Amino acid sequence: MLSRRVFRQLADSFLLGPAYRPAVKLCFAKQCASCRSCRRAAPPIRYASSSSSTRWKTRQGGDFFAREARVQGLKSRAAFKLLELNEKHKLFKPGQTVVDLGFAPGSWSQVAVNRTSPSGRVVGIDLIPAQPPRGVSTIQGNFLSPSIQAEVRAYVQDPTLGRPRRQVSNPSRGITEQELDELEKGYIDIERHAHLEGVETEMTGQVDAAKEGRKAKVPEERLTLKERDERNGRVVDVVLSDMSEPWDQTTGFHKKSLSDPYFRLMNTSGIAFKDHAGSMDLCMAALTFSFDTLRTSGHFLCKFYQGPEDKAFETKLRRLFAKVHREKPDSSRSESKEAYFVALRRKELPTREEVFRE
Repeated sequence: MLSRRVFRQLADSFLLGPAYRPAVKLCFAKQCASCRSCRRAAPPIRYASSSSSTRWKTRQGGDFFAREARVQGLKSRAAFKLLELNEKHKLFKPGQTVVDLGFAPGSWSQVAVNRTSPSGRVVGIDLIPAQPPRGVSTIQGNFLSPSIQAEVRAYVQDPTLGRPRRQVSNPSRGITEQELDELEKGYIDIERHAHLEGVETEMTGQVDAAKEGRKAKVPEERLTLKERDERNGRVVDVVLSDMSEPWDQTTGFHKKSLSDPYFRLMNTSGIAFKDHAGSMDLCMAALTFSFDTLRTSGHFLCKFYQGPEDKAFETKLRRLFAKVHREKPDSSRSESKEAYFVALRRKELPTREEVFRE
């Protein structure tokens, strides 16, 4: 039996015709999502978290290093792994050039910038778009791409790129110390510069070209170690690799957000051998890059997942570096298969064929 209110609305709509529109939409169900009155009365719908998400939240909430990273303003708990390894092996010095492969979210780059300041430079490469830490130069792209590797090599071989700028002496006017020196030049300096300006303009290019020509003709054995490294493109002091094998994208193609990418270089699949094989491929790519760009006595650090192929990779490291260590920092979870190769003091003489032979 219909209530009096519903009966009246039906009668009015029938007598007044289609022009009549009731103020309230009729609803014969006990609860529905379309009716405003029912929405007010209906309890909120709650979606249960997956079991893996719940476990991850519980683990992160009770993890000492995760809490400490938030307190200290670090990007992630992984910073403590690098801090521990650096404390043990002394990887960083002020003024060094550091390349961080797979830098996102940036905790290792934070540590590297802090340990190489004030004149050092850190270059991070990652496929994931991420906000770099202060003082870090970044290149977004897949490191396995030859074009990205060529771009990184070209960047680090310019000694001026990525260096901290000189402090501004007068921030209100935006004058640097170098510009202030120019303004404070005396009359004699200005006249001497004007007198020699034509000579300098005419001869500078010839002198530079002659100097480069003489340098190119100097035999290898007469060059210093630093000059030999620079001639061969070896200008990097430390190479860090925290990369992991990427997932294949299967969902989320409709999402265009840069802050929530699906194609990642920082997650594991859960299949032990697949993660191990993928990590070995990435370690080999990082070692090949290091062979081309790491200066003599430079250091190399890479993450890998333990398995049957890591001994062969360790053998290659021992051919190129004076000391090689396997490390599992205290901040690395005990149930994780991850470990780290720390290779110290790159040798100058080994050739590519000697290092990468099977």
